[in-house]
Amino acid sequence: MVVFGNVSAANLPHQNGFLKAISSGGCDLMGHRSFKISTSFKTRTRRRRSAGPLQVVCVDIPRPELENTVNFLEAASLSASFRSAPRPAKPLKVVIAGAGLAGLSTAKYLADAGHQPLLLEARDVLGGKIAAWKDEDGDWYETGLHIFFGAYPNVQNLFGELGINDRLQWKEHSMIFAMPSKPGEFSRFDFPDVLPAPLNGIWAILRNNEMLTWPEKIKFAIGLLPAMVGGQAYVEAQDGLSVEQWMRKQAIPDRVTDEVFIAMSKALNFINPDELSMQCILIALNRFLQEKHGSKMAFLDGNPPERLCMPIVEHIRSLGGEVRLNSRIRKIELEDDGTVKSFLLTDGTTIQGDAYVFATPVDILKLLLPDSWKEIPYFKKLEKLVGVPVINVHIWFDQKLKNTYDHLLFSRSNLLSVYADMSLTCKEYYDPNRSMLELVFAPAEEWISRSDSDIIDATMKELERLFPDEIAADQSKAKILKYHVVKTPRSVYKTIPDCEPCRPLQRSPIKGFYLAGDYTKQKYLASMEGAVLSGKFCSQSILQDYELLAAASGPQKKSEATLST
Repeated sequence: MVVFGNVSAANLPHQNGFLKAISSGGCDLMGHRSFKISTSFKTRTRRRRSAGPLQVVCVDIPRPELENTVNFLEAASLSASFRSAPRPAKPLKVVIAGAGLAGLSTAKYLADAGHQPLLLEARDVLGGKIAAWKDEDGDWYETGLHIFFGAYPNVQNLFGELGINDRLQWKEHSMIFAMPSKPGEFSRFDFPDVLPAPLNGIWAILRNNEMLTWPEKIKFAIGLLPAMVGGQAYVEAQDGLSVEQWMRKQAIPDRVTDEVFIAMSKALNFINPDELSMQCILIALNRFLQEKHGSKMAFLDGNPPERLCMPIVEHIRSLGGEVRLNSRIRKIELEDDGTVKSFLLTDGTTIQGDAYVFATPVDILKLLLPDSWKEIPYFKKLEKLVGVPVINVHIWFDQKLKNTYDHLLFSRSNLLSVYADMSLTCKEYYDPNRSMLELVFAPAEEWISRSDSDIIDATMKELERLFPDEIAADQSKAKILKYHVVKTPRSVYKTIPDCEPCRPLQRSPIKGFYLAGDYTKQKYLASMEGAVLSGKFCSQSILQDYELLAAASGPQKKSEATLST
């Protein structure tokens, strides 16, 4: 679901050259969860903000009541199963590659079950697609604009298990869209708290008369009836159609797609409706319409590595697990029988364990697959799963912009997906005097190799339409103090039609080798929720295989994660 994760790249001539550079080891993207080269620009020196207490004037909404929903209870039960699992006589040493949310989740729940994970991250920062960095002024810039939905039960449980529920800043239950035909104006879908689902969502749609006409609403509702009646089986069967194809098949006017689903498609997977699988849209609508607080949004109160990832790391370490940064894998070394012997790192170190997990993006996994595995159907199907390019832009202005909200905003522009004034929405980034807009630039395939100045110029032209009274493309109004452009040539997997059969289960056909990541099989597709759930499923598979794995780690195989040089 919306708006997650990016890594950055240099200005690359084309994607094939980019992947060739990775495979030859000459590029930092070998770091799992990709790599980062952020270009920044500053026009003047800024005074660093005081390190004193933050004086936040924006008002957040109380945390919604999520604990009694079916999906939350199901997620809570899965979490509890790890804590209540019988303590192993001989804990497994599980080596996990990639410290994004999937790898962190895998390590966390294995540790909860009494095992000893060793989590290896190639870069010097945690988080993968939710990584962030601090610049010389002390300001943070992130790999993506990260939104936490009420419909993310495993993520919400994770926050509760770590005791950090208060780090989510909940916003009013609305979806806010810019109006391209009326520059500077917005249209809202407001979900009333007094109504249960799906009535609150239906009410929000019916009350909005600016984006869709009544005849369009009626045709859209009729078109959705098969999904409502057919349930999950119908939703999964639509994987072979794009959003555009499905809308026309259901006789839904093209204007519905133009007004609503271009924005939703770009927010969900950074691509347009003519490419996105309709299954993705229907899963989101299903969650949003069936759960009262499903579409309610929260922002993290600060940078993700410190505010979310470090509490997970501290929990893992408190239970005997280990997390290492700057540990880049060069090769998966095999035994004679084709199982994993060790992970060879770029510094020459070999890491051995009782089980191995790859929790990296699918593109990194494909580059490091041993040749003898590539024709196995389980791995061969991965060829269709390819990360989608996306660009995340941060712009600091010399003044506080007025035409914005303390919320996520759908830009509905040709080049931008969603954006937010982070100086309003996030406590750590709060600034009463200047705005910092964080914007997702998508689709980005034609822009990923363009210069950062080109991207900023194009972004400013789009912002001129969103802020006609405050921003001009030539900076004759609000001035840019500085910017950061973060490019991700391969972000979340591109959810195009007919991808679903290619998504692998977490247990591979190679004994002792497992996968985690939002591209693996789970019902939340390419999202933070999907990454966390995949880690739980991966941990569950390892626990189910405990006897087999423990028996295999006899005298001929070391029973603990070892290092040799």
